[in-house]
Amino acid sequence: MTHTTPDHATRKAGGAVVPVLAFAGIVVAVMQTLLVPVIKDLPQLLGTAPSNATWVLTSTLLSGAVATPIMGRLGDLYGKRRMLILSLSVMVVGALVSAVTSQLLLMIVGRTLQGFAMGAIPLGIGLMRDMLPRERLASAMALMSSSIGVGGGLALPAAALVAQHTDWHALFYGAAGLGVLAIGLTLLAVPESPARAKGSFDHPGAAGLSAGLVLLLLPITKGSDWGWSSGTTLGLFGAALAVLLLWGVYELRIPAPLVDLRTTARREVLLTNLASIMVGVSFYVVSLVLPQLLQLPTATGYGLGQSMVVAGLCVAPLGLTMMFTAPVYARLSARYGPRTTLIIGLLVIAAGYAGGLGLMHAAWQTIITSMVLGAGIGLAYSSLPALIVGAVPASETGAANGLNTLMRSIGTSVSSAVIGMVLANTAHDLGGGVAVPTMHGFRVSFLIATAAVLVGLVLAVFLPRTPRPAAQHTQLRASSEEDAVLERAEEVLRGFRGRVLDASGAPVARAKVTLIDRRGRQAGSTLSGHDGGYALPVPSEGPYVLAARAAGHGPLASAATHAGDERPVELDLPLPGETVTA
Repeated sequence: MTHTTPDHATRKAGGAVVPVLAFAGIVVAVMQTLLVPVIKDLPQLLGTAPSNATWVLTSTLLSGAVATPIMGRLGDLYGKRRMLILSLSVMVVGALVSAVTSQLLLMIVGRTLQGFAMGAIPLGIGLMRDMLPRERLASAMALMSSSIGVGGGLALPAAALVAQHTDWHALFYGAAGLGVLAIGLTLLAVPESPARAKGSFDHPGAAGLSAGLVLLLLPITKGSDWGWSSGTTLGLFGAALAVLLLWGVYELRIPAPLVDLRTTARREVLLTNLASIMVGVSFYVVSLVLPQLLQLPTATGYGLGQSMVVAGLCVAPLGLTMMFTAPVYARLSARYGPRTTLIIGLLVIAAGYAGGLGLMHAAWQTIITSMVLGAGIGLAYSSLPALIVGAVPASETGAANGLNTLMRSIGTSVSSAVIGMVLANTAHDLGGGVAVPTMHGFRVSFLIATAAVLVGLVLAVFLPRTPRPAAQHTQLRASSEEDAVLERAEEVLRGFRGRVLDASGAPVARAKVTLIDRRGRQAGSTLSGHDGGYALPVPSEGPYVLAARAAGHGPLASAATHAGDERPVELDLPLPGETVTA
């Protein structure tokens, strides 16, 4: 489904909305790689066994996976800005808890709270869809979607610098400060979206999904420690399958589910989510391999002997390139569509990993690999929300993008488990219980990433073709730049459409048609085309008034109700004429 921004929301959305939301996304993504520079020292820092210390990372992953779809649905129901601020606030509390403790249990509690902020990514994408005019939407969503990688990439050198020169708890104080700044900027610059979904929050569905995700992701992340054929691992996988199947049956039977599985099963949504898993796998491989390669001592014969900070700086171009790819994506998508842009991104990722197999012998070579992969991952990540937004109703944007973000998280979880297992099984024992990854393990990891990208490419090829944007939307000329934002007509699948006619039944061109909601607020505006045709989407189901006005004709107000389904309400507006009912 395409989307036209309601007039009042568009006017309130200032120029700071996009950078503020993108900054919030970057702050949230920092949580994923915040502890990577000190990961090998965590057992000593927390006074615990290595298997227990890994829970500091696993807890963030699990809570993020659970919170992402839930916060997306809450945003659809009660306000995306409100839930965004709540997500950031929980993150700040979690960061402060972690900052004041070196006890394992409290640290896990703090890291769990930090993971809840991952819901900010789909919430930001939903806010952009609801508020921004079409000409700004593509590049804005691309930047927001890429913020996951941008934050993760930029956090590596910054966290390494802090960890190398000061107490490691300063990482959490810095994260809390960034969270407070993001909250303040959001309160000042981001208005609340007027779009709301109907219905109530699905508490049993949220509990079932949370339980299913924990049961699924726990053995994925801990399988290497427990053993992939152990009773615990296999038992949890079996329990996850049972819980998720029962959850799916329940969601299909209730009128207001947490996740609309019928919408999720649509070809374009299903294939996009599956491709997202593959992109998530490919993104995390480079984050795991290159820092280790760079920091291994040269005495190994293949290690590059760089410091923690230098290693972070060499990988930083991954995030920077993703950030600068957003405007490139907007141009490619406007010309060829998000499906083609996703395919291009996947091809670039495949080329980056294939070329990276031979670029592991110097620090400057890893920078080239990071830049190429950053460009490809940036294009792929940027395409995903556009594909989702174009396939779901406006009232389900938060939940649908939350589920898509969850798919990427599952991809990174799978990547972490598989690559960790590969590097452990191919490691070289130096004696004394010390084992280091080998060049063979690094190359196998790159081959796995290439295979995942190729699977994603096949999925993307089978995505439905969409009309090129230039042919998909009729661009109408208006008398001023302000009216040009308000008066872009779009072909919509959900809303009102029809023709403006004069008393004799002839079409009236350039008649202004305004959509007014039950509170008397303007919810959209457009101009009729040369054939008198108009099309206006609706923020949500309910009663509306369509007011039409044209030079030389009397005004018309026509009451109509939209039921909230995918079918448009056909409503012709005769000028001047009597009130008609849809």
